[in-house]
Amino acid sequence: MKKRRNKNTTVPKKICMERATSNYPTGSLLFWKTSTKLATERNIGDFHLPETDDLSPTNYVLDGQQRLTVIYSCFGAPDNESGFSVGYDLIEEKFVRLSEKYETHIFPLRWIYNTTKLLNFRTSLTGHPSSEELQPRLDSIIEVITNYRLPVVTLKDLSVEEVCPIFERINSSGTRLSTYDLMVAATWNQNFNLNNEVESIANSLKPKNFEDITGDTILKCLSAIKYQSIKKQHVLSLRQLKRHEMDELVVGIKGALLKTVDLLSTEFKIYSWDFLPYEAIAIIICYIYYNKKTLTSEDIVRLRKWFWTSSFSTRYRGASESFISNDLKYIENYILKGTDVPGLFGNIPSVKEIKNILFRSNNSRTRAYILLLASLSPRNITNGIAIDIQNALSIFNKKQYHHIYPQAFLRDLKVPQNDINSISNICILAASENNYVSDQNPNIYIPELIDKLGNEYETIFLSNLLPVLNKKDYEQLSFDKFIDLRSEEIHKRLKILCNGIIF
Repeated sequence: MKKRRNKNTTVPKKICMERATSNYPTGSLLFWKTSTKLATERNIGDFHLPETDDLSPTNYVLDGQQRLTVIYSCFGAPDNESGFSVGYDLIEEKFVRLSEKYETHIFPLRWIYNTTKLLNFRTSLTGHPSSEELQPRLDSIIEVITNYRLPVVTLKDLSVEEVCPIFERINSSGTRLSTYDLMVAATWNQNFNLNNEVESIANSLKPKNFEDITGDTILKCLSAIKYQSIKKQHVLSLRQLKRHEMDELVVGIKGALLKTVDLLSTEFKIYSWDFLPYEAIAIIICYIYYNKKTLTSEDIVRLRKWFWTSSFSTRYRGASESFISNDLKYIENYILKGTDVPGLFGNIPSVKEIKNILFRSNNSRTRAYILLLASLSPRNITNGIAIDIQNALSIFNKKQYHHIYPQAFLRDLKVPQNDINSISNICILAASENNYVSDQNPNIYIPELIDKLGNEYETIFLSNLLPVLNKKDYEQLSFDKFIDLRSEEIHKRLKILCNGIIF
């Protein structure tokens, strides 16, 4: 089974050897024995595994490729093979990388199972001044390694569909394997490569800067269009499509995804996948555009309502594949026909809930909140200049966001960190202007900004959902009161957007 490679193999190999020689468990190997033919990685170092005949089952490595590579590199590879050659320093009693210079006290581990070379090494070791001490150490390391038992688990008589959930839950070198990895392997043949098709779809989005869409998301879009479902069994069913069926589907999804990212950027200021609140949103919009090439103004109004409500109500947080699959038809009927379904829209957060939402990059509500701010085309609170929203929202960079009541200032007042990081205390601000504000007392710097901005301060403050108060009020405004007032402003704007209205 083809897996992603870890570039840094030295440390894992060292750890693996140290565990083995200390009789610590190194973990088991997981194989899948099947007659199903998959695209595979057939090399272990420079050693190429032999092809199997069509009648014989094959053992695919689901977990443990790195450990197998270590074992082969250390004990099975020929001396002339490039790669990681390990020796055991009998004097220092530790593993070392072999050098080109031969040393009689360093035993190459590749010779353990080579009788001739092992005997020759023993003979040469007798000439070492510390031979009587080193010979028992050699015997000990050989005994530990040759008697070590590595557990192997073999899955038999399982289909691709049955193996997939197991496959998904396995981690190798910190990289989670997914349905996409399995599908690439399971669909490969000389005339068709799913990975190439997915790359083609991703490349079609490159002019829009959305080429980093994941293979899993593309598979779900394909499945949604073909089967009106993103359930695992339907995603896996894509491998059964004939070539012309897949070609037709790929052409269709390219057009639908292009319209999807256009809509995301124009209507919601989403310029990269980083700011998409939920993957399900893109999948559903793609599905809609596949079935209707052009949306009416009425369609767009309903789509806005669904987008904002779903983003802030956490409708798709932890949502099951079945839930999202059901929504495909529900949302399509609502957006294209106006057919409402009871419970289709969740409740948007209350003023109190808004206060308690923390500003975190991996939080869907945080991303939705940033988009909400962007919907107002905010102007810089320090000078009134329009903020470059596309630049600010191209990649999540915390330097683009500012604590209105500075962190250092609030920490001095012993304000809890969660209160400090409430979304109600955050606005969009360029890094250079962020430094200008620094950790100043807001009871001082905000009134100064009101003077500096003059007659435009109200417009500028409103574009950032800041409470419009006079200088004197801001000079006396407590942090708690500010958060209450701004949470109300955020809630008002959210209600407007969730009604499908934008201005």
